[in-house]
Amino acid sequence: MVLEVIVVPDLGGVDRAEVIELSLKSGQSLGVDDALVVLESDKASMDVPSPVSGVLQRYLVAEGDSVAVGDALAEVDVASAMASDNGSDEPPSAPTKLLDQPIETVASTDQSTVNERLLRVPDTGGDSALEVIEVVVAVGDAIAEGETLVVLESDKATIDVPASESGSILEILVAQADKVTSGTALVRIATNAEVSAVDVAVAIPAPSPAENQSLAGAKAAVPVATGTVAATPLLPSATASTAVINGTNEVYAGPAVRLLARELGVDLTLVTGSGARGRISRDDLNEFVKQRMEQASNPSQSISSVGWKMEDFAEFGALESHKMSNIQRLTASAMHASWQAVPRVTQFDEADITELDTFRKSLGEEGQRRAVKISPVAFIVKAVVLALQTYPVFNRSLIDDGSSYVQKHYCHIGLAVDTPRGLLVPVIRDVDQKGLWQLAGEITELAGKAKEGKLTPAEMRGGCFTVSSLGALGGLGFTPIVNTPEVGILGVAKAQIKPHWDGTAFQPRLFMPLSLSYDHRLINGADGGRFMQHLVTLLSDIRHLALG
Repeated sequence: MVLEVIVVPDLGGVDRAEVIELSLKSGQSLGVDDALVVLESDKASMDVPSPVSGVLQRYLVAEGDSVAVGDALAEVDVASAMASDNGSDEPPSAPTKLLDQPIETVASTDQSTVNERLLRVPDTGGDSALEVIEVVVAVGDAIAEGETLVVLESDKATIDVPASESGSILEILVAQADKVTSGTALVRIATNAEVSAVDVAVAIPAPSPAENQSLAGAKAAVPVATGTVAATPLLPSATASTAVINGTNEVYAGPAVRLLARELGVDLTLVTGSGARGRISRDDLNEFVKQRMEQASNPSQSISSVGWKMEDFAEFGALESHKMSNIQRLTASAMHASWQAVPRVTQFDEADITELDTFRKSLGEEGQRRAVKISPVAFIVKAVVLALQTYPVFNRSLIDDGSSYVQKHYCHIGLAVDTPRGLLVPVIRDVDQKGLWQLAGEITELAGKAKEGKLTPAEMRGGCFTVSSLGALGGLGFTPIVNTPEVGILGVAKAQIKPHWDGTAFQPRLFMPLSLSYDHRLINGADGGRFMQHLVTLLSDIRHLALG
């Protein structure tokens, strides 16, 4: 039996997701790309396919668990698939790239219980090959989950690859200067707790002096936490550093979190997890460190995350506590970060959309034939993209800590959608290349997917400018917060009939309030005024939309 641990692949920008379905049963055969689990983030649900063929031995997660990229999902016996490929019922001998003896010579008092597993390069977010610049472990080493196996280097950064679980190194499958990609096998390990490093070393050649020297240098380079934040010890305990994911551990956390905890010198047994079954996330760890630092600097005062002293609200009457949803927490964090970082200006105006609304209503029968309903938002989105083309300063983003900017030559517009789970912003692509009917259909489709929780991460990325419409909810206007890294957002309030003086008499006209917020670091008041004036002109006379 050769067991391989399947981990969570790159989720397209999503940090964490919840396991909502286990697709198979233990003992069931599976092929490459067969769905293992279904994950759901705050933005979308997705199937996680198996990268290998074999027999599912067991899941390492349960429904309701929260997982991150690199977390272990399941164990798959790949020997069955390899034996089938070789036309034999017996599994093939393990590769011996760096060994003279096959694995069968490993000494053990209970050979039948040894589980062999391949630890691979996790998803690195790209297809380009990475160079192995250092092999940190040696044959015979006992490693704990989260400890670095090798160091990889791309043209942009160096990457430490941690072990996804604990065990003893049986074989190293790569060497310095080798090129590897996502999924490349790095080492073969034995996970049986009874197989010690001494047992393994009996049958496997010891590393060469050069390998030992390299290993010693690697271990000497590991950073050591020397400071203490509070009186309570923060250094990792043996229990915390060697625990693996099963239902009986004190600490429930993924490899990335364990590695970060070791680097920070934090004992994970002291951290309270917010995930399913008390799973510790990176945010939990960061919050723990933040609280300890605050306590050390001002131990007499309890401070909330927004800076004021916490009240004991129960003192004043009955109450109940509720956790915010993932979407609510992410939205709050993004809005707070934007509010702090962006010097925002908001300009107000209103557009006379009387003729636009009359024309829109005249399209009712054609909309029924097309099975598409045109809302005012379709006209607004079209007008915004024409304004972006006329005033491209609004289609930029700051980079390099604000010292440079990029000018975008595409026009993707985000739409803020209120959903039962919180605010989502799907993005309509290439608005400048689409007509009103196509835009109206895509707006309806994306808004529906947002409310049903079916948006993919890709459908919420790449926006150039955002439109936030309150529709029929009322109000005379509001100050929308810029959706960074965009530099502009348009708020639309409820259109109302108002008397308008035409030179001889007051006429009832339909006016739509508009609120334009922008990043004052890149856009000045004159830019904002011209953009808003052009937008009002486009919406007040729909003939300009055709001319645009």
